Parts: sequence; C-alpha cells; structure tokens
Amino acid sequence: MGTGYKAVIQQDGEWWIGWIEEIPGINSQGQTREELLENLRDALEEALEMNRADALAAAQGEFEEVSIPT
Repeated sequence: MGTGYKAVIQQDGEWWIGWIEEIPGINSQGQTREELLENLRDALEEALEMNRADALAAAQGEFEEVSIPT
C-alpha cells in the first residue's frame, strides 16, 4: 500500500488551485478540479523523484534503503 498525501484545494474565480499539505512547495492550478488534481499528482511525483535522486546522490559508500511506515 502506497503513502497517501492530502491536498488543500479551492476554486479561485475560474481556476482551481491547490497545495500538497505534507511537502512544502508542491502546488499547482487547473481550469477544472480534475485538471488540478492531475497537475498536483504530476508535481508530487516529479518532486518525489527529484528528492529520491538527491538522497541517493548524497549517500557515500555503502548504504541501504529502508521503508518507514506512517
């Protein structure tokens, strides 16, 4: 089972805007609620991939990856 994230979303005029609660800097907008949620999902996936790459690049020598349940 994957980790879930919560988004705070709202309609602002003709646009929908939203933020991922757990990860600062992950936000997006869309012309529809569905487009916003898709954009947030894409932004979240991209940020997690970049964070994983940064973490792996920072590890020196032998290391192990461990899952931490929430």
